[in-house]
Amino acid sequence: MKVGLVCPYDWCEPGGVGAHVAELAIALRRLGHDVSVLTPAEDDSALPPYVVSAGKPVSVSYNGSVARIAFGPVAVRRVRRWLREGDFDVLHVHEPASPSLPALACWAARGPIVATWHSAMTRSRALMAGYWLAQAVLEKVSGPIAVSEAARKTLVDHLGGDAVLIPNGVDCAKFERAEPLPGWPGDRPAIFFIGRIDEPRKGLPVLLAALPAILRAHPGTRLLVAGPGDADAVRASLPDQLREHVVFLGRVSEEDKVRAFHSVDLYAAPHTGGESFGIVLTEAMASGTPVLASDLDAFRRVLDDGRAGTLFAMGDPEALARAAIELLGDPARRARTAAAGHAYVQRFDWVQVAKQVVEVYESVTTSGEKVREDFRGQLVGRLSRRDKDATS
Repeated sequence: MKVGLVCPYDWCEPGGVGAHVAELAIALRRLGHDVSVLTPAEDDSALPPYVVSAGKPVSVSYNGSVARIAFGPVAVRRVRRWLREGDFDVLHVHEPASPSLPALACWAARGPIVATWHSAMTRSRALMAGYWLAQAVLEKVSGPIAVSEAARKTLVDHLGGDAVLIPNGVDCAKFERAEPLPGWPGDRPAIFFIGRIDEPRKGLPVLLAALPAILRAHPGTRLLVAGPGDADAVRASLPDQLREHVVFLGRVSEEDKVRAFHSVDLYAAPHTGGESFGIVLTEAMASGTPVLASDLDAFRRVLDDGRAGTLFAMGDPEALARAAIELLGDPARRARTAAAGHAYVQRFDWVQVAKQVVEVYESVTTSGEKVREDFRGQLVGRLSRRDKDATS
């Protein structure tokens, strides 16, 4: 099957949706499918041979974060050319309501279209402002997918659609074995956090606020922090007695991320909202690292309601500290938690997830119709229908 995947965000910037698209492409290729990915990227970026740049990304605020997307005349031309040359059996767009390539691809194409919804939003000004566009996109999607119940609820509440639930995937084998980072773990307790360090919803301030209590119970504990952002500003904001216990790695490679999971006693996910799944939790679980996470609905589901990890009250540093102190002081409990997480995460392995996605592809391609570029026809048809509705 020839599959066209559309990624909404800059291929070279770390993020859950981009990682999902990249891993799905690899999994589909392993299953024998012919895959092409269209994504925002600088034209001189080192991309895999099956990844096509739709043009230079620009930064916009979206869903409580800063997204790097491509939208405009250059992107439109490249989307149309990619569709014409692709001869795809199915088009699979991700985050179709985002102001980026997926919406453009839906507008420009006709034929079998699958869409995956990733975001969870209780309120969305972006969706409200672009309701007409989002509705037009949704009408063309014949195979809607949501990565979580929270993402599905966002679709139902905002647009009135529905979707089959297929979770994010994780390459379990990639995370199972790795050498620790140099100097880790050592003989001191260690906690790992990864995420955009200056993005409040990732929760690093909550974890840092909990650190003094953790240090009183377990002196010498080190906190390993990875991810983009102004580490110097965060470091400067720390009290002197905490600064020596926090190590900032900055942006890390996939290889070093795996090594970091194997360098610590505990992975902490103190996120405060805006998460529809929690792929980093599955990565920690696949690594055999016990997980301590805020009790967001999405995290609760990934952690099997606390059976595959430990949950604490979201945004509460004291609750985080109590849970971390107990886990760091009980190696047997950490081992049980890690074993339960490793067993549970196997259901999210990409081998299983990709097969579920292919079943959706097969359900929308039964007529044998191919994906075709028809931007002008789709645009004229949409405008004609709007004019007709306005005069009726």
